[in-house]
Amino acid sequence: MKHADFFVGCEFRTDGGVWRCTDIGTRTIIAIRISDYDDTSWFNGPPYAVCETVFDENDLEACTLT
Repeated sequence: MKHADFFVGCEFRTDGGVWRCTDIGTRTIIAIRISDYDDTSWFNGPPYAVCETVFDENDLEACTLT
């Protein structure tokens, strides 16, 4: 995927699972992993009850839309 393909709330997949975009920076994407949890109330935020992860411009190539 390219940086322009992301928007807050979009879901995408990597080898590490399914993620939801929570913020977009100039060269980064911030996301929470949603494939590891059964309780969706943890995804209400911000702040989120799960850890946010930063994807930089080099990580975006491994992302695909779900």
